[in-house]
Amino acid sequence: MKTIKVELGDRSYDILIGGSLLDRTADLLSETAPTGKCVIITNPTVDNLYGDRIKKNLLKSGLTVNLLTVPDGEEYKSLDTAGRLFQELTECFAERNTPILALGGGVIGDLAGFVASTYMRGVPFIQIPTTLLAQVDSSIGGKVAVDHGKLKNKIGAFYQPKLVISDTTTLKTLPQKEFANGMAEVIKSAVIRDRSFFNFIRENLAAITKLENDIIEETVFRAASIKASVVMQDERDTGLRNILNFGHTIGHAVESVSRFKISHGQAVAIGMIAEAKISLKMGTLKKNELNEIEDLISYCGLPTRLSELDKDSILQAIQHDKKVTNGKIRFALPRNIGDVYVTDEVEPAVIREALEE
Repeated sequence: MKTIKVELGDRSYDILIGGSLLDRTADLLSETAPTGKCVIITNPTVDNLYGDRIKKNLLKSGLTVNLLTVPDGEEYKSLDTAGRLFQELTECFAERNTPILALGGGVIGDLAGFVASTYMRGVPFIQIPTTLLAQVDSSIGGKVAVDHGKLKNKIGAFYQPKLVISDTTTLKTLPQKEFANGMAEVIKSAVIRDRSFFNFIRENLAAITKLENDIIEETVFRAASIKASVVMQDERDTGLRNILNFGHTIGHAVESVSRFKISHGQAVAIGMIAEAKISLKMGTLKKNELNEIEDLISYCGLPTRLSELDKDSILQAIQHDKKVTNGKIRFALPRNIGDVYVTDEVEPAVIREALEE
């Protein structure tokens, strides 16, 4: 088991990464959230795979366990769903020290975290991510939110978990499309911060996709470490943390315009290529490095270009991005692989050109 310590003063927590950690959940929780009761929030798919297993482990330790499910899909990451969960938490007598365990991917983590941050003004929150995307990105850093209409993550808060338990063996049950979604965030982390990690991914891609234990554990550890190091320096997203948004300014717009038919990982992949092209057009990124990024994304089975979505709608959606300040769109653009810079000096015509290529 590998451990990453996220040092944030009294909001510090550990990220635990390794195989078969679900079978140790009760022991891992004992120091972080010592209480007689806990609530698991998950979806039916993950419940069928892991619900009984984690519940038995917790019950064996003497805990009272309530398991709440919400339907699969981004469309259920909403205030309506949160309202239903508030009611169910009340009905199962959840108290201020009752931890909420988010068992699932990014949607479950965002939704359960939002509920944990607001129920009784905040209850302990534990992330148990079961997708690659959640293990390397969304479970780390304390951003919790629900969507509002077409707008992704419009209503939310910063609320750090007490613990993150990333069981890499859960990745074996991921559909290939979901694994590829996570690889988009893995590649992003390498492009923004670590050229050697980018090379590691490229050289070990076959072993990563086969989920060879040591290689996948190292991959999750290195990607999660990059996210954690940025969060420690900029918890509230006021400066450095903006670099994590590489691919996401255009990516979130693509998700919204597609009404979430295009998955987060696919949208980020498209966004990374479009934003790398913007950097190329601005004379910063070299063409050979754009090609390297595009090749690796393609090798992972991810899209690199928009197909049928209306470019005007995407440009309009970008204007609603949370990072827009004084009407200016802020981008994290690669200088080279392993280094990005943040700028709000991108002309709309350049964005359009990048989308149309």
